[in-house]
Amino acid sequence: MTSDGDRLRFGLVLTDGPGDGPLTPFYRDLLAGVEEHLDPRGAAVLLVTAEDRAAELALYRRWARQHLVDAVVVTDLTDGDDRAAVCAREGLPVVLLGGDPAWGLPVVDDYDNGAAMRIAVEHLVELGHSRIGRVSGPERFLHSRARTASFTEATAAAGAVGTTVAGDYGAASGADATRTLLDLDQPPTAIVYDNDVMAVAGLVVAQERGMRVPDDLSLLAWDDSDQCRLADPALSVVSRDVHDLGAATAAVLLDTASGRSTTPGRSAQVRVVGRGSTGPAPRPRSGQTVPA
Repeated sequence: MTSDGDRLRFGLVLTDGPGDGPLTPFYRDLLAGVEEHLDPRGAAVLLVTAEDRAAELALYRRWARQHLVDAVVVTDLTDGDDRAAVCAREGLPVVLLGGDPAWGLPVVDDYDNGAAMRIAVEHLVELGHSRIGRVSGPERFLHSRARTASFTEATAAAGAVGTTVAGDYGAASGADATRTLLDLDQPPTAIVYDNDVMAVAGLVVAQERGMRVPDDLSLLAWDDSDQCRLADPALSVVSRDVHDLGAATAAVLLDTASGRSTTPGRSAQVRVVGRGSTGPAPRPRSGQTVPA
């Protein structure tokens, strides 16, 4: 065992998939929290980008065999995810960012994506929206699937029409998905996005079409960031403190590397921060009906 921060190094691998690159505002805020907690303790995080899952697994094996890191953070879990099992075979401790504590591994954040999505839908329904669109992240991620299921259930329970179009967290996919939603015969009056980057891109599309946000269309982003706050109008968000999540991640990594037991903790309470991009649903134009 080692004392806290005694030359400890921790690994985080981000896969360079579609979109605008792996280092999204979410991961920048997360890493800021991780590093702020580790730096005073003399520990560090090693961030590496891998081309795909095979390259990511190869990195874990090399890190374990060369004793380059003391533990790794595994994120964006998928069905049949084998990363934790591979690390276990190599003797490399794993901390899950998200997941079920019942799996028997240290879990930093058992964030309830389904509950968060219900809060998002309820916020828009309370504003009078009965046609709600959603631009999702990749459906291979368990958190995307949880949000999709909850979105479908919550809109149906509210008597609203919910339509999901998949994106990849990048700006181009956010713009394309927004166009798809707005081109529907009965387009949504509100759209919720699975991240901030796609939401900002959606705002640009709406403005290019001459739509007034929020008078004609309400937009709700996921996870707060500078991009959301600096947009015009500033974007309303489904918010949790990602910086604090990074600090919690660092604390669990230190405990794991030191052989101490960890207690999974739920993230800070999710809430909707209303800004300039959400408002009451627009009144139907003459001859237009609102679905019951």
